[in-house]
Amino acid sequence: MRVLYEAPTEDGLDRFVVGDVTELYGKKGNFRVLQFSDEAMQGALDLDDPQRIVFEYPRAIVHLLEHNHQRLEHIFQIGHGIGTIARHFRRARFKTAELDARIVQASEQYFGYDGESIAIGDGRRILEGEEAETYDAIIVDAFTERGVPRHLTTDLFFSSAAGKLEAGGTIVLNVTGKGPNDRLIGALHATLRESFTHVLALMLPADGASETRNILLIGRNRGIDYRARDMAGFVLFEPAPGHVIMEKG
Repeated sequence: MRVLYEAPTEDGLDRFVVGDVTELYGKKGNFRVLQFSDEAMQGALDLDDPQRIVFEYPRAIVHLLEHNHQRLEHIFQIGHGIGTIARHFRRARFKTAELDARIVQASEQYFGYDGESIAIGDGRRILEGEEAETYDAIIVDAFTERGVPRHLTTDLFFSSAAGKLEAGGTIVLNVTGKGPNDRLIGALHATLRESFTHVLALMLPADGASETRNILLIGRNRGIDYRARDMAGFVLFEPAPGHVIMEKG
């Protein structure tokens, strides 16, 4: 990797790096990546085709939202990365909450992000300050080196998020886990069901049952539909029964 920029994360427990690579997940090309120092990828740009969405999970999220909503006018996202999804939905009013201002600066300087302004701070608190029934969709794509912050996984968080969505609104979480028997995925699925009548879980296939992979959890108070061919390889699965993640407990 040719390192372009490196800085500690907001909490000081890790570092994030911007760099150029000529191979990404076995595919040759010219890529610019944002990653933590443990090599956990947070975003990638194809320098030869900047409009292409490189990773599978944002392609799947885009399809889910466009397929279930005739019009997407207001979208809220927690976790900015390089701004991939916000860049795609340029015509919507897209508000992003990002904890680390340097991530935003890196997305602008090294990845060409020029979308709407971004609120710097804790995504949950920023979302709680929004008006009720405002958004068509809420996307949670926030990671630290320890995974999704716990306060973005609780019953009260999902209840609050549900109140910010219009009647047919959708919440999508991008998380990582080990598939159907992952205890955290089961708990997230159970907790979402406390606030949404319809909840689906989809995952990328992996070589082994214990291998970590991207998982999408979708909640809605109307039916959720998708075209399998447009899901970038994600497949439906049923998580094992889990406990509800209580705000205090």
